[in-house]
Amino acid sequence: MKFRYIKSIVLLLCFSFPVFAQEEVQLLIIGGGASGVSAGIQASRMGVETMILEETPWLGGMLTAAGVSAIDGNHRLPSGIWGEFREKLYAHYGGPQAVETGWVSNTLFEPSIGNKFFQSWVREQPNLKVLFEVTWKNVDFEDGKWKVVYQKDKEVKILYAQMLIDATELGDVMAALDFDYFVGMDGQERFSEPYAPEIANDIVQDLTYVVTLKDFGKGKDMTIPKPEGYDPSIFACACDHADPTSFDDPTNDCQKMLNYGKLPNDKYMINWPNCGNDIYMNIIELSPLERLEALKEAKLHSLRFVYYIQHELGFKHLGIADDEYPTEDHLPFIPYHRESRRTLTESMLTLPHVLDPFRQSEPLFRTGIAVGDYTIDHHHKMNPEAPEIDFIKIRVPSYNIPLGSLIPKGSTHFIVAEKNIGVSNIVNGASRLQPVVLGIGQAAGALAATAILEGKDLQRISVRSVQQNLLNSNAYIMPFIDVKPDHKHFQAIQRIGATGIIKGFGVPFKWANQTWFYPEREVSEFELADGLRPYYASLSNYWSASGEMLTVNYLLELFREINPKISMEDLGKAWLDAGFESVLFQPNHRLNRLQAAVMVDQILNPFVIPVNLQGLPVD
Repeated sequence: MKFRYIKSIVLLLCFSFPVFAQEEVQLLIIGGGASGVSAGIQASRMGVETMILEETPWLGGMLTAAGVSAIDGNHRLPSGIWGEFREKLYAHYGGPQAVETGWVSNTLFEPSIGNKFFQSWVREQPNLKVLFEVTWKNVDFEDGKWKVVYQKDKEVKILYAQMLIDATELGDVMAALDFDYFVGMDGQERFSEPYAPEIANDIVQDLTYVVTLKDFGKGKDMTIPKPEGYDPSIFACACDHADPTSFDDPTNDCQKMLNYGKLPNDKYMINWPNCGNDIYMNIIELSPLERLEALKEAKLHSLRFVYYIQHELGFKHLGIADDEYPTEDHLPFIPYHRESRRTLTESMLTLPHVLDPFRQSEPLFRTGIAVGDYTIDHHHKMNPEAPEIDFIKIRVPSYNIPLGSLIPKGSTHFIVAEKNIGVSNIVNGASRLQPVVLGIGQAAGALAATAILEGKDLQRISVRSVQQNLLNSNAYIMPFIDVKPDHKHFQAIQRIGATGIIKGFGVPFKWANQTWFYPEREVSEFELADGLRPYYASLSNYWSASGEMLTVNYLLELFREINPKISMEDLGKAWLDAGFESVLFQPNHRLNRLQAAVMVDQILNPFVIPVNLQGLPVD
């Protein structure tokens, strides 16, 4: 089912006060959450004048303003800004072990510290400006530019921009512009996903109003007043499955339940799905005022769980942290939305592309701009009407997000980021996690900046240019866990992997799925020739590649089929330029996958061959 945004945000306020100054920037980002701040940093670094409009006084969205400060996934994929952010945490707290405080994650931190890092990061960017506590009111595309009306306090202003990114939590800007989108579960026919419900519905994942608790010391009674509507039976099973590996054998370990989200400095993230503070409500199509009213119940539900922890479980010394959020109730600024509107985009990332990326008619993996390794994980326990999907059976490898998932159908100057990108409902269960959304934001910033700097609209953008700009920022475009950004040939392997000439090996693995490049493994003649075939017409009828391992001699023969002018001297020079041992450059030397990838990258440079948003080579 497709939805159209009912424009319930009444714009009368726009005209209640006089319109003052007008300003113009190259790129405007609405939303300073995880994707918005990443997009701003990336675009600014590329030299594009950028502005972010953020409704709260904080940056970082779900990582900070929503309190979800336990990172899910990508521990072995420290891509771009996510990797930089983690290094800041390591430096602040004293290394990796200092942030491994809770068992749900390898990286946990205090939300206020995360916000502090994002704020200082933004101040360091000469081309980036952020306006806080701002409400956008209207957006129009006029004469090739975006005209955005926004309000801060009682002052209404107009801002013009060449390119616009929707980094809002629920895709509000995209919906107001009447792009097509989906809300809720997809039916099986929509994206050919056999695990989806038979019929589509508008059921979204449970949301959570996270609470950050603090240990005030034994003997302190920090118990909050009994919340309205408190019923301890709702939370009675909260401790039963504190160990996620023992679901068949209840553990009844309440301290372990709390240690799930244990943060540095004796604090706790309360974001507990099992008889905890998840709650079902679909507020996506409500007005801002209606959302605030509905979220009162979400806050109350979390306070009831806090009271249960204190009063029933006896953790009276754990109180709501008074040094995290500068709000009246010391709760986060926003809830944790696990699901948003999902835009109908130029490329839709669906389950078949995640399960088996190399065998799809549209090889979207070639257009990758962000990576993720978390398993598909949906929260529906608080809604008994949600059709049951056995997500445990959907075992997927790590994956990448295609560039086209950031471009709404037909869009020329408008980009989506955050959780409103073009993915299926099932895939959103993996793409919604913090490191992935940081990567999506960084890619959105790179996409916008590339378009602006090259003077192109989004329908004419070069996929490879965007990807190269991300690689230059140490971001991954392929999810290879065994070749890190500090590897000398990281970019070459990423480029050749993104062409599909030498493919990775996907492995579903626990809560951190994998894709391996295996750089030290040998590669066969046939594997390399078959990988090159889609890009070079001269190989269409070339069947002289066997299953023998690739040698320097055969590499030269294969390259000469593509370009007869390539000589053994060319190969030797590329070999030495790559830093490989000269003694190994012998006619019968068998190349490993690393050596083959680097030689293909340096001699043929197939990455410059254009591909469209579906991953197909362009003539």
